[in-house]
Amino acid sequence: MLDFAPQSPRLKPIKIGSITIDAPVILAPMSGVTDMPFRRLVKKHGASLVVSEMIASQAMIRECRKTMQMIQRSAEENPMAVQLAGCEPHVMGEAAKLNEDRGAHIIDINFGCPVKKVVNGHAGSSLMRDEVAAAKILEATVKAVKVPVTLKMRMGWNHENLNAPRLAKIAEECGIQMVTIHGRTRCQFYEGQADWSFIRNVKEAVSIPVIANGDINDFPDVLRALELSGADGVMIGRGAYGRPWFIHQVIEFLRTGEIPAAPSLRHQMDVIIEHLESMLEHYGSHAGLRIARKHIGWYSKGLPQSSEFRAAVNNVDEASKVRTLIDGFFQPLLDKGVERAA
Repeated sequence: MLDFAPQSPRLKPIKIGSITIDAPVILAPMSGVTDMPFRRLVKKHGASLVVSEMIASQAMIRECRKTMQMIQRSAEENPMAVQLAGCEPHVMGEAAKLNEDRGAHIIDINFGCPVKKVVNGHAGSSLMRDEVAAAKILEATVKAVKVPVTLKMRMGWNHENLNAPRLAKIAEECGIQMVTIHGRTRCQFYEGQADWSFIRNVKEAVSIPVIANGDINDFPDVLRALELSGADGVMIGRGAYGRPWFIHQVIEFLRTGEIPAAPSLRHQMDVIIEHLESMLEHYGSHAGLRIARKHIGWYSKGLPQSSEFRAAVNNVDEASKVRTLIDGFFQPLLDKGVERAA
């Protein structure tokens, strides 16, 4: 057991507009990862809230085929948030309304993406450098929809411009219902260590819920992030790679103080197969298999001969052969009595 007292719960429900999140441990939006098959699996394992991968608002309005595929959702995900990025207030508002009409329960605005292509389009974390433009986008999006709107951003553009507390206050005044802070600047990208302590400045600046994000990969990280930030919850991104059950484990840990046992290896094998079949159905055989490879790699991490298994999976282009490889990798481990992955 970690240094934690169950009688002093670390989790309290939060309100996002009219929506109550009983356990604010949230799956982060991640491009190329948090598609419908993965979100559905995370939700099935007991997550309270999942967020779509980032959607370009302009592409949403044009109803690009790939974008429409990205916003597909399943009933099992409810409530589900769609994250939008863009630089034009009226376009963001229109894209938000389209998603509301398609059943989104929450619209999340991206002011945090550090990718050069997004930043050069004056979207993502670039908007942290222009608070006037940022406010116009926030206001337009909130006015366009009846569902609650949230915001995800970083500490600032760089360490000379740590304006997240001020921008969070602007967001609250525009009607934003929750803000998530990744504890890095844009110029850090994903280098260094997330500064959870800085997030406390945002928490003290607003009365809406504040969520801590960045480098939350295990149970001690969760406790440390909450302690240093004073946040109302955590958002987990890369820590969920290959572990769709991890978010619910965190919820149980924060409720009880006990670290839940990892799922059995048999369960992990079943999850991989279920996830693979879901991706093949969602994307089609060719694209689904290509996307599945990275997930299969994450699932197998820490198991004996996993590197050879991943290499084999990456060198086949038929789903039936991948299924055979999965069975051939896991079944001998199960026969040997291996209970859990490392």
